[in-house]
Amino acid sequence: TCGGSSGGAAVALACGMVPLADGSDLGGSLRNPAGYCNVVGFRPSPGRVPSNSLMGWNALAVEGPMARTVKDVALFLSILAGFDPRSPISLQQPGSCFLESLGRDFKGIKIAWSPDLGGLPVDPRVTAVLEAQRSTFESLGCIIEENEPDFSDADEIFNVLRAWMFANILGEMVETRREMFKDTIIWNVEKGLKLSAQDVADAEVKRTQQYRKAVTFMESYDFMVMPVSQVPPFPVTEPWVKEINGQKMETYLDWMRSCSYITTLGFPAISVPCGFTADGLPVGVQIVGRHLDDFGVLQLAHAFEHLTQFHNRKPEIAL
Repeated sequence: TCGGSSGGAAVALACGMVPLADGSDLGGSLRNPAGYCNVVGFRPSPGRVPSNSLMGWNALAVEGPMARTVKDVALFLSILAGFDPRSPISLQQPGSCFLESLGRDFKGIKIAWSPDLGGLPVDPRVTAVLEAQRSTFESLGCIIEENEPDFSDADEIFNVLRAWMFANILGEMVETRREMFKDTIIWNVEKGLKLSAQDVADAEVKRTQQYRKAVTFMESYDFMVMPVSQVPPFPVTEPWVKEINGQKMETYLDWMRSCSYITTLGFPAISVPCGFTADGLPVGVQIVGRHLDDFGVLQLAHAFEHLTQFHNRKPEIAL
């Protein structure tokens, strides 16, 4: 599988069909496909790229760039980003700031290294690839500590607010044209329609509390580094991952929590090629920055990419 709803964009990049691509990211739709196709996918801070969403104040889903290199992602972001009064959370900073040099000295920069985001099941093949690159960050001068912020409410926050968004945007269409939608979309919408005002309010309060704790956590770290996806690319015939390390996935969203947890924070995050499993499957590393430090994320990703050069290796095509 190419890994998600921006999978076509990632495939087009990997095959050399296009030099740049864009997409949206709710629970990882820029990051998962990038990791599965050995390209780069960047989830910017909410408001960095103006959105024409009907739910303009909602900051769960964002628009963002994909490319074959971090430098190309930064170039594309310089065009996509910028203030637009039609988007109520649009940031004032012009996109031209992303044309500045990505070069930076990372000596003494502190990284919170999180192999499993506090207890998520992660396929050992993914863990092995990421652990092999810990030394790369150390060679850049980074100080690494295993740690992560509190994600104990992340599942509730993401699942409630995602279902609420689906119900608002797609509810009427599912009601009138149900036969045109697949089961997972119907499930999301119906889950959202069953929510109470208190459910949504509780999720919003918990998200704010989680964000504030994460901001405090990031006072001690410049970046977080973790897996993009909890499993390597899986057969395209499988609709979704049902089990990881013997732990059953209850829904089709559960295997993507390494991305959706970060979504709930609203911090900028990027997927960069990190290496390959023993059988040649690409694995991405997720670099997460402080609130609004989109450029810093691009700088660290660029430095990692420059040392490793994994983006230049073409994954084998399984026939």
